[in-house]
Amino acid sequence: LVYRVAEAIGGIFFNSLALLADSGHMLSDAMALGLSWIAIHIGKKRPSDSHTFGFRRTEILAALFNGVALWAIVGVIFYEAGRRLFNPVDVQGHGMLYVALFGLIINLAMARLLFSSASESINIRGAFLHVLSDALGSLGAVVAGVIIIFTQAHWVDPLISVLIGFLIIYSSWGLITESFHILMEGVPKGYDVSRIELELASLPGVCCVYDLHLWSINGYEAHLSAHVVMCDDYDDP
Repeated sequence: LVYRVAEAIGGIFFNSLALLADSGHMLSDAMALGLSWIAIHIGKKRPSDSHTFGFRRTEILAALFNGVALWAIVGVIFYEAGRRLFNPVDVQGHGMLYVALFGLIINLAMARLLFSSASESINIRGAFLHVLSDALGSLGAVVAGVIIIFTQAHWVDPLISVLIGFLIIYSSWGLITESFHILMEGVPKGYDVSRIELELASLPGVCCVYDLHLWSINGYEAHLSAHVVMCDDYDDP
């Protein structure tokens, strides 16, 4: 949050859209990290009579919100970038470069902290993608600063912002679709419903299996329910 303020001031002072876009993105990152942290703690609450599955789905809601928030930020970046591409403004490359380099270091450090847990929770993966996309924003601002210093091509600043926007959309697409899949009670990855049904039906004494459902609450735990009909003449040993 402290760096976000510094980057916003730098973006205004050096007239850089890339820095301003990254500053807005940094604000959303701070909100995303806070939301992810809150969701993790809410998810630890024990199940109750009114919430028999507990509150672990809160993490999926946080992940979906983070993904949608990323796309909203990209929309703002695209609008401002389009405006500046048609009406270029002078950008101070040196100041932009120094601010962006400092931001890149901060974002890479944050990404390193989250990387080890990103594969364990879709919620943490959402927070990790926020930080990683912000690191891409800082890297893009660094590249734009270097190009402007040596070529005075000020249109590179909004162009880099557009490229960063597309990278953010690409990286967050899987997060949004997976979150939506989980919220819609989709079958978890790696499970074959037909094969599970056949395996259950082949067990001794089982006549048939129907109304089989397979879903996940939090993205990494699978749950199953089914009606299993036993044979009338089956004698359980």
